[in-house]
Amino acid sequence: MAVLTPLGRGTLAGAVVLYAAGFALGYPEPVVLATGALLALAAALAWTAPKPRLEVHREVTPVKVPRGEAAVAVLNVANLGGRGLSGLRAQDRIGADEHTVDLPRLPKGATRTVSYPLPTGTRGEIPVGPLALVRADPFGLTRRVREYGRPVTLLVRPRTVPLSVPPSGKAHHLEGPTSDNAPSGTVTFHTLREYVVGDDLRHVHWRSSARTGTLMVRQLIDASLPTTTVLLDTRGLTEPAVDAAASVAVAAARAGFPVRLRTDAGPLPDTKSDAEAVLDRLALVQARTSGAAGASGVTEALRTARGGGSLVLVTGDPAEVGRAAGVRRRFDRVICVYVGAGPAPAAPPGVSLVRVSSLEELPVAWGAR
Repeated sequence: MAVLTPLGRGTLAGAVVLYAAGFALGYPEPVVLATGALLALAAALAWTAPKPRLEVHREVTPVKVPRGEAAVAVLNVANLGGRGLSGLRAQDRIGADEHTVDLPRLPKGATRTVSYPLPTGTRGEIPVGPLALVRADPFGLTRRVREYGRPVTLLVRPRTVPLSVPPSGKAHHLEGPTSDNAPSGTVTFHTLREYVVGDDLRHVHWRSSARTGTLMVRQLIDASLPTTTVLLDTRGLTEPAVDAAASVAVAAARAGFPVRLRTDAGPLPDTKSDAEAVLDRLALVQARTSGAAGASGVTEALRTARGGGSLVLVTGDPAEVGRAAGVRRRFDRVICVYVGAGPAPAAPPGVSLVRVSSLEELPVAWGAR
């Protein structure tokens, strides 16, 4: 339904005042002005009253993107009506802001496609939508608003750089598994995936295959593979620290190693050692204050972390570097990634120290540890 804009309501109120003043004072000029205002309102309502027949589709691509990389919303609007339309404007809510796009004139049967960038400078979930199409008259007195589609969520993830998997003291595992099938030995179920040529048919999961209509197989992993535990200190959290933790965890996951993610507030939900799930979890990590209720702190997180494999502590607090030495006997290798601009603390015995101030420095410093 067409409604009056604030300007339209003001025009209507002004017309009423002019009519009253003209009749009360006996002057024809205010009455003429009031009549002109009402005619303009009538024309504006006639412009926006017809309900347009539109087919509208807005797509966010990609829906998951590393921080700082490009993401766009692509809007397709098709005019299914019998006459051309002009004065269309798209209003899309992006986070707490509203983005407005003026659409070109739509002849009957025509389709217009416009795109606009989405903000990716801040890690986390960014709601996009709802999308509204607004048709206004040339004077801006009336408008018709209709919402289309559902809101979607853009997930801005940490940035990553390629890293080698940290040695764990078990030489026969340094290269990771050579295939998706677990080597003989201690094996355990990991996940289900689609069948590829060459898979052992004994691993086919028939119930899931029947439910999905796609042949699914069980993926097994060697449970004896050393785990990489990544502990992220979120006090005074910086984006390079999250990026560094993501790079380490993704490197281990893509090499086929089990990965555990923890913060000083506790363990993160299980990622099943999947690199995509690792990035999804770390995209939502937020900074906390040292006095946050229920937060156990880095010391408690180190104490309760399950031993074995490699422990990688990512922190910007020099004091935490020394505390990492207290758990070195429970892990095959302890690495502390210190992300800070100040002087690097001394590495305690048994702890490898990697000092960086930006993500770009991490590959070189990681390789030289």
